[in-house]
Amino acid sequence: MSSTNNTTQTTGATGEDQIFEWHPIDLIREYEHQKKQHDQQNDQLQNSSNGATTTHKPGRFALVVLNQPLTHLGLVKRLWKNASIRVAADGGANCLYDVAGMNGDHCFDDLTAIIGDLDSLTTETRTYFTTHSSSSQTKTAIIHDPNQYSTDFGKSVDYLRGPSCSKPDAPLPDIIAIGGLGGRVDQGLSQLHHLYLFQSSPSYADGRMYLFSGESLTFLLKSGTHKIRVREPGQANKTEKDVFAKWVGILPVKEPSRIWTKGLEWDVEDWPTEFGGQMSTSNHVLPATEVVEVRTTRDVLFTIALRDI
Repeated sequence: MSSTNNTTQTTGATGEDQIFEWHPIDLIREYEHQKKQHDQQNDQLQNSSNGATTTHKPGRFALVVLNQPLTHLGLVKRLWKNASIRVAADGGANCLYDVAGMNGDHCFDDLTAIIGDLDSLTTETRTYFTTHSSSSQTKTAIIHDPNQYSTDFGKSVDYLRGPSCSKPDAPLPDIIAIGGLGGRVDQGLSQLHHLYLFQSSPSYADGRMYLFSGESLTFLLKSGTHKIRVREPGQANKTEKDVFAKWVGILPVKEPSRIWTKGLEWDVEDWPTEFGGQMSTSNHVLPATEVVEVRTTRDVLFTIALRDI
């Protein structure tokens, strides 16, 4: 057995033999309830397949705030509270300041670092975050990286995976990017590109990445079978308590794939999907579904709508 990034994988299993478990609810649930729900999921999510199972529940994760206006602040604040480290990619710091600091709200003051070429960072924002902090011993670091061959998002990921944030003997943190989809089309496609670029390992050895757009959560499903918990155990048919809304999409952005699904209103089996062909968009999670299962022959993006809080 080998273990990386809080995952367990049977040596020798690759591609479609792998089974991955996802617990995205953990990212945005109320912190004080996490341990209890983790224990419930350990008891209730059992895999009887003979394939290799990669189990992963988000624990320690990092937050990257991109340069897009922030909406759905209830969800943003929940993610902020649950994150272990928080960085802004250049102008992302302006977005934090605009919705909080300039209005006297100090909820985002514990920003770890502002990273990038800093061509978008305003003087007002820079002054605020270097003089305000929720800790008297930890101030926001300003990290200037002028490299024009890397995006500010990429520089933030490199920082989070580097020695400043990661210990040699510890798994790399998962990363959630806030504000990744919205605004210009080329910028939105660039963020989707980064999901592929920074998750080259077939087993997510460098950690998993998520894009949070306010209305949805998007992440990359590698080749294999994925079991995605979309409701707490025992909450089937109790939609008033849902974190996620019903809409789901499975997008073969990089290349054509074949997919199988369980738990959706319009399930498919051995279904070819590609851009310019057929794609599963605006599908629905059934009210009785607690775990959506997706099997894919190639990497695809999974996106699910969020309910506001």
